[in-house]
Amino acid sequence: MDALENWFTEPRDDMHRLSKRMKSVVAEDEHALFDVYLRILDKDSLGIEVEQVIRKEKIGAQAALATVIKKHIAQFENMEDSYLRERASDFRDLGRRVLAALQWSQQEEIIYPKRTVLVGEEVTAAALAEIPEGYLAGVISAKGSNNSHVAILARALGVPTVMGVRGLKLDLISRRAIIVDGYYGQVYISPSKSVLAEFKLLEQEEQALNQSLVSLRDKPAETVDNYKVSLQVNTGLAMDAGLSMSVGAEGVGLYRSEVPFMSRDHFPSEDEQTIIYRQTLKAFAPHPVTMRTLDIGGDKVLPYFPVAEDNPYLGWRGIRVTLDHPDVFLMQIRAMMRASEELNNLRIMLPMVTNLSEVEEASYLIDQAFTELLEEGCAIEKPKLGVMIEVPAAAYLAREIAKRVDFISVGSNDLTQYFLAVDRNNARVAGLYDSMHPAMLRVLLKVVEGGHAAGVEVSICGEMASDPLAVILLIAMGFDTLSMNSSSLPRVKWVIRNFAIANARKILAEVLEFEHPAQIRFHLQKALEEEGLGSLIRAGKSL
Repeated sequence: MDALENWFTEPRDDMHRLSKRMKSVVAEDEHALFDVYLRILDKDSLGIEVEQVIRKEKIGAQAALATVIKKHIAQFENMEDSYLRERASDFRDLGRRVLAALQWSQQEEIIYPKRTVLVGEEVTAAALAEIPEGYLAGVISAKGSNNSHVAILARALGVPTVMGVRGLKLDLISRRAIIVDGYYGQVYISPSKSVLAEFKLLEQEEQALNQSLVSLRDKPAETVDNYKVSLQVNTGLAMDAGLSMSVGAEGVGLYRSEVPFMSRDHFPSEDEQTIIYRQTLKAFAPHPVTMRTLDIGGDKVLPYFPVAEDNPYLGWRGIRVTLDHPDVFLMQIRAMMRASEELNNLRIMLPMVTNLSEVEEASYLIDQAFTELLEEGCAIEKPKLGVMIEVPAAAYLAREIAKRVDFISVGSNDLTQYFLAVDRNNARVAGLYDSMHPAMLRVLLKVVEGGHAAGVEVSICGEMASDPLAVILLIAMGFDTLSMNSSSLPRVKWVIRNFAIANARKILAEVLEFEHPAQIRFHLQKALEEEGLGSLIRAGKSL
């Protein structure tokens, strides 16, 4: 199989070239994306999988490569979590590069204009890196979202990006003047003079706003009348730490621990997990890192742990899986605790809890793991334990759950989906998915009241926590911590620092009387305008 190794040489060399080019223009943590690509292209990773398929299926190299790539793509595309789902594009792009090498495909040299807008069906980070430094002015992709690697990299470069554009006709866009509105997710093709003039003015507002956001990095998220909120980030990779800390994050509100499980063909050992978790704990120390225990099942299926169900979203997933396999749960808990040695910034969070008995059983196992490690001589402190409030049953048991743990955290995406009985990935009903639904706001308030009545911290993670309009309501409800993607954190902090908690509580009381989500959003937009914060809505074009 020496020839197979040679087939991966050209794509690896190509990726090394792109990696070297990007090293001088992006921070170390964003540059780490290319290290991930190189590891996938290693002969002992993707290469060995292709070799195994060739031997087992008795097929050619191209067919074997297609089989392996399709397997990885399908695995990630079937995930509900957008952060994980976007990893499919990475495998698709790398597969194309290896296939081109197999077919001896000669790439034609491209001459890029000085203000290039990169447009494609599925733009990748590697394709973005092909463009000469200083030439890239915007990115438009038919597929992908703000969680994709290309979006992360584009934000690091300060380039406006619109992902997931429906009905994108590439032949009608080529060599046309384009405006990329990254804030509202809109694209203007051959804009009129008046539209161009408007966006030039908005660009000036954006530059002024960004200057003020940079100055907020080391300042607290505190309202004008001295009400403080903690702002943290959601992540699944240690490489996100640099960007997160650069925007003033105060810790990790959600670490998706299933990521290392999904990039392997076997359950990672306790030692392997310990190394992975310590990278993130150390990168964010002394700030707290809240690690969600293994959340598989539903849309997140491990190839070496198949689960066949008619309705996976309402089936065997989250804490239900790990409590049925206490050996897996204990191994992960031990690894997390070992990783926290001398750092002591670990917090553990349980996903998809429905019953109090699940909390009690998990707590017992965590106590067992802690005792074992102390007896083995590990210098660790017992981490705080929390529960994700993701299903209606947990929301209505918030007070009882809170009495048994140290904190609770609302997973707004799943809670909205389950509470409204809407699959947000189903285009026919996606319009019904709205976290501003009056019933959702009332249940969120109930969760906060229940948690605080039990004397514990209440946080929220998900898209709602990064919505500047929703933030007004969340701080008024009393959420102690908001956790979001790092790119959203500066604007959320800006809203909080320019708003009064007294006014936010007044607005909350008003919107709780409304009957339609549209009414609520209009009222919140009006409130921002009245407070002189309208530039947050009008500007922001480069995000």
